[in-house]
Amino acid sequence: MRVGTSMQATGASGAIKKKMTGYVGFSNYPNQEHRRSIKRGFSFTLMVAGESGLGKSTLINTLFESKVYPAKDDTVVGMGAANAQGSNNAEGTKTVEITSVSAEIVENNVKLRLSVVDTPGFGDSINNDQAWKPILENIESRFDAYLAQENRVNRSKIVDNRVNALLYFIKPTGHGLRAIDIEFMKNLHNKVNLIPVVARADTMTPREVEQFKARVLADINYHGIQIFKPVSDQFDDPETITDNKAIASKIPFAVVGSERYIERADGTRVRGRQYPWGIIEVENEAHNDFVSLRQMLLRTHLEELRDATDVSLYETYRTQKLLALGHVQDNTVFREFNPKQQLEEEERVHGAKMQKLEAEMAAVFKQKVQEKEGKLKQSEEELYSRHKDMKAVLERQRAELEDKKRRLGISDAAMPAPVAAHAQHEGMQQAGQSKDKKKNRFF
Repeated sequence: MRVGTSMQATGASGAIKKKMTGYVGFSNYPNQEHRRSIKRGFSFTLMVAGESGLGKSTLINTLFESKVYPAKDDTVVGMGAANAQGSNNAEGTKTVEITSVSAEIVENNVKLRLSVVDTPGFGDSINNDQAWKPILENIESRFDAYLAQENRVNRSKIVDNRVNALLYFIKPTGHGLRAIDIEFMKNLHNKVNLIPVVARADTMTPREVEQFKARVLADINYHGIQIFKPVSDQFDDPETITDNKAIASKIPFAVVGSERYIERADGTRVRGRQYPWGIIEVENEAHNDFVSLRQMLLRTHLEELRDATDVSLYETYRTQKLLALGHVQDNTVFREFNPKQQLEEEERVHGAKMQKLEAEMAAVFKQKVQEKEGKLKQSEEELYSRHKDMKAVLERQRAELEDKKRRLGISDAAMPAPVAAHAQHEGMQQAGQSKDKKKNRFF
């Protein structure tokens, strides 16, 4: 089979993108990935946080339609019982515990290894200023464990227990976020995919729910808290884009959880809560946002949550951790290699180096010449000064001789020949000595 190609675009790196006009086969790769995923299964770690009595365990069991989390009493009543367990100090501050429950769920031959991390004791103390710290330390310890496995020699069996999503249960006060809610989310929003959930939405009217959700969103935006929201890209079809917008409009999710099935008047059985005035159906979008939460968490954005944890949150933590340990990243190793460009770059660097050496040598030569000229000028000035002094001495001696001649009354013609010759000889000898001194000064 002949395959034709047509150039589509040229990337910034110089790579030519081509569109195939015939069938090659690599477009079947997603099917291969699907078969491998079916064979291996998935792992997902979900953390729940919030005060006791908000229905965290019930909602988890409702989400996965199985008894993932066993029934338990989240509250510890009485200071005596708390002190007996060692969970309270002298100030009555209850220690936040971290518990984990794992289960393997199979749906249509797809295996999901689910780990649910609970935080009993959070928000149940008199002083909750540092209640978020044990939860943050647990999330970071999971990052550290994964980083240690990556650095092992044998990495064939890496266990990924990083937290992929955190459901934070907000107490339905009707007044917006409390101080403990703001403090918790501000300290954890950059370490985990944070999903705010308004618990026990059946305790408020629909109007109260909408007003409370608006206040919660306003507080989140005001404090710069980042929460997970479904986003669309160019590869999504119009239906997916519409669904994503609908899910994003429901955040924070006002949910109701129930493991009980109730029979309606028409005989159908639904999961919900029975009240004297009627039935709250868990999976009825007109009653609460449970369906939208499940849609985002498990059906449409489970892989996005895993990717965001691996690519964004964990990589940011890993980079900060390694930089704190003194590791330095050499970004030049990620550049594309082009022999011609590398040769031109080496020639440019070499030329710049030679120009620098020439400039340095010229500067040194100029400095040496200036030093030599300075020495010669100084010698010339010294010789001129000595010559001037010697000339002054000779003039003085000549004046003295003239003075002596006047006093003696002897003229040059009357001076005896030997005396005149002796005087002339002394003058020539002194002039010769001065010339020798000048000559020696130059050498």
